[in-house]
Amino acid sequence: MPIRCEIVTQERTVFSGDVDSVNLPGIEGRMGILPNHSALLTVLDFGEVYVRKDGVEQFFAVGGGFAEIQPDKVIVLADSAERAEEINLERAQAARDRAEQIVREGVPEDPARYAQIEASLRRAQIRIDVGRKRRRSGVPQFGDDNDE
Repeated sequence: MPIRCEIVTQERTVFSGDVDSVNLPGIEGRMGILPNHSALLTVLDFGEVYVRKDGVEQFFAVGGGFAEIQPDKVIVLADSAERAEEINLERAQAARDRAEQIVREGVPEDPARYAQIEASLRRAQIRIDVGRKRRRSGVPQFGDDNDE
């Protein structure tokens, strides 16, 4: 019995399909979701989401957000999300380098600006980690309903 998973941002639907399991980066730790899970609403941390179908995994980098979990559906409302194969490692590395340079030059006194810099750094690092994992694994990934 599969569980429906949707990963969406304000701009687009990143993934939509039936899967066997979903693994999420909750703010209090990783969560594994299987069909018939109890209803839950949770805050997501920056991290990797992966879905598994028939033993094959597909990876996504997410930059925070929320997840609504129902017994038959998981909806990830992400602040940012990318499929692993969409990640441009050079651009992610450049973004991380820019954020690190700002930190080296001195963190701004403005708490909001500091939070933006910290979020940029975390998002870039997650993108790098997920993108490298995908390239290193060489594991084929399954398609989704949007590809049909």
